Amino acid sequence: MENHNILIEVKKKAEEWLNSPIDEASKTAIRDMLANNETELIESFYRDLEFGTGGLRGIMGVGTNRMNIYTLGMATQGLCNYLLDQFSDRKEISVAVAHDCRNNSPLFAEITAQICIANGIKAYLFDGLRPTPELSFAIRQLGCQSGVVITASHNPKEYNGYKAYWEDGAQIINPHDVNIINEVKKIKSIGDVKFDGDKEKIITLGEEMDKLYLDEVVRQSINPELIAANPDIKIVYTPIHGTGVELVPRALKLMGFTSIYNVPEQDVVDGNFPTVISPNPEESAALDMALKKADEVGADLVMASDPDADRVGIAIRDDQGKLMLVNGHQTASLLSYYLLSQWSERGKLTGKEYIVKTIVTTELIADMARHYKVPYWDVLTGFKFIADIIRKNEDKMTFIGGGEESYGFMIGDFVRDKDAVASCAILAELAAWARSRGKSMYDIIMEMYLKFSCYQESLINVVRKGKSGAEEIQQMMADFRAYPPE
Repeated sequence: MENHNILIEVKKKAEEWLNSPIDEASKTAIRDMLANNETELIESFYRDLEFGTGGLRGIMGVGTNRMNIYTLGMATQGLCNYLLDQFSDRKEISVAVAHDCRNNSPLFAEITAQICIANGIKAYLFDGLRPTPELSFAIRQLGCQSGVVITASHNPKEYNGYKAYWEDGAQIINPHDVNIINEVKKIKSIGDVKFDGDKEKIITLGEEMDKLYLDEVVRQSINPELIAANPDIKIVYTPIHGTGVELVPRALKLMGFTSIYNVPEQDVVDGNFPTVISPNPEESAALDMALKKADEVGADLVMASDPDADRVGIAIRDDQGKLMLVNGHQTASLLSYYLLSQWSERGKLTGKEYIVKTIVTTELIADMARHYKVPYWDVLTGFKFIADIIRKNEDKMTFIGGGEESYGFMIGDFVRDKDAVASCAILAELAAWARSRGKSMYDIIMEMYLKFSCYQESLINVVRKGKSGAEEIQQMMADFRAYPPE
C-alpha cells in the first residue's frame, strides 16, 4: 500500500515537471521513466533534493531528487532572494562562482551566475575549474556577499553538488543556513526561477586571482631557507583528475621545490575519474598510481588531492624505506606539530595564538596545544565551525591552523575552508624540515608520539544508496539516539 501511494505521488510530481518550462531532453527522460522504469521514477521523484546546511548534493539526472539545472536553479533563486533581503541597504550585491572537474560542473556554474545576474546581483565566474579554497579566497578578496562552488568533493562520478558560502569566505552557518533553506522551500515551481540572466554581464576571474591566491599560499611558509637547502626532495603529486592539476604544482615550485613528479594519466581533467573507483584520497586505491610512480622515482613524499582540491591524502617512507599511507588524524597532527613547534622556536607565541580541531579528530592535537600553552577549540564536525571560531576571534587572536580527520586542514586565515593547495605546500616544507634534522617524516610521527602521546584511530565508511538506503540511515541514527553505546 505504501509503495502504491508513493508511486501515485511521484507520478503526480513527474507530470508537474512535464508541464513546466523544462527542456525537451528532460521531458523525454521523464516520459521514458513513466513508461518503462518505475524504480528509477521513484528514486528520481520520491522527494525533493534538499538544500541542507551546506547546500545541495545528489546524483545527476532528471527529477526533483536529482542534481540538474532546475533543482540547482531553485536553490540559487532561494539564495538570491535571501541575499536581496539581507543586503537590501547595499547599492551592489555580488557573488563569486567556481566549479570543479565533474561532468556538468561548468554548465551548472554558468547557470548559477546567470540566475544571479537575472536577479540584479553582480556575478563573478572563474574561466575554468578551480580549487574550492580559491573560491573562499576570492569571496574575501572581491568583497562579495556570498559565493557558490559546484562540486561533490570526493563522491563518485554520478554525483555533483552546490556549496554556498557567506561574505567571510566560510560555508554558511546558523542563522543564514536555516534562513536560506526556508527561502529555497518557498520556491514552489521551476517557473519561479529567473534563468534569463545576460551571460555578457558575468565578470570573468582568471590568472590575476590565481596569482593573488598563490602569493598567500607561499606566504604561509615558515622556513624558506630549509627549502632552499633541500629543494630536491622528490615529491609525487596527483590531482586525481581534479582541480589541483595546475595550482598545486605551481605552489610547490613557487615554494622552491624542484623535483616534482606527476602521474600523467591522472593529470587529465575528467569527471568520469577513469583511473580510480572513487576519487577519494582517504581510500588507498585512489593513490595506487601515485605510489607506483613514487617507487619508480624514489620519492620521499606522495600527495593526492580530491577533485575540488580541499583535502589531501599522503604517503611517506617508513623506517624500512617502504611507502606507507598516513591517515587524516596523522596528517592533521603532523601539520599542527610543525606549525606549533616552529612558531614556538621563532618566539612567535605570545598567548594570543590558537588552533582549532573538530570533535572527531585526534586528541593528540589537544595534547600538543597544551604542551605549547596555546589555546585550542574543539568544535563540531565541519570546517564551517572552524571558520566560525576565526570569525569570533577576528582582530583579537591569531589563528595558526586547524584540521579534521577527513584529510582537510586550514593554514592561516586567508581562506576560511580546508585547503589542499596550502596543505601540500606546507607538508612539503615539513619534509624539508625533517631532512634538515637528519630525519624522515616517519621519524617526525614517532617523535610526536614520544613527545606528547600515542593515539591509534580507525575509520569505517558505511554507504547506503537510494531511497531504501536513506531510510536505513535514518533508522540507524534513530537507534543510536535511543540506545547510545555504553
